[in-house]
Amino acid sequence: MLTSPALSQAARRRILVVNPNGNPEVTRLVSDMATRLLDPKTAVRVVYTEDSPRSIETPADRNKAEPLALELLAQHPGYDAYVMACFDDIAISDAREFLDVPILCAAEAAISLARFFAPRFSIVTTVETMAPGIRTLVRSLGADKICTVRAAGIGVATAAAGGAEVEAKLDAAIELARREDGAEAIILGSGGLTGRAETLSARHGLPVIGGIEASIVMAEVLANLRT
Repeated sequence: MLTSPALSQAARRRILVVNPNGNPEVTRLVSDMATRLLDPKTAVRVVYTEDSPRSIETPADRNKAEPLALELLAQHPGYDAYVMACFDDIAISDAREFLDVPILCAAEAAISLARFFAPRFSIVTTVETMAPGIRTLVRSLGADKICTVRAAGIGVATAAAGGAEVEAKLDAAIELARREDGAEAIILGSGGLTGRAETLSARHGLPVIGGIEASIVMAEVLANLRT
């Protein structure tokens, strides 16, 4: 388990972020981003389990990761808000049964924000096997008429590692979303893509929303409303 620096006893708010995959590099990306985004008086801890798949890219991966994510949530009570740091609804509905504070789904948070930026937008995720589940989630959130889903053709672990090939495939997917789907904003739909939104937004000249970043920011807002 990797965590961010020790929680301050003087912190006004406490947020727990759970990375449901077992990839320490993704966990580091999320931890670094959370530290940069949040108020210094907000204490954030990012956790994961090494027993989970390093990438959640198939239904089998999800089935293995979900109970481990729920176990992590149950082991860490007392936070003001929780975030599930993947672009899926893994553990969300079950966790809402026993948590009495907000738990943020990255897809739900990012789609909520994207509606303020553009009438049509697209989610760019990693591998094609993730797209059907994301489309189902988009429909459940009532956004299927205004939101498309495209896979860049890169694995989660590869996305987290970065490099020129990753950037080229992301650029291609974004350009297709603009040209073929009429997307006027982009959501990055994977924990492995954490931290890339600002650079991609500048390069393509349109709003790019990081799914994990959106959920972390929204968690702080909701935590503030409770304290």
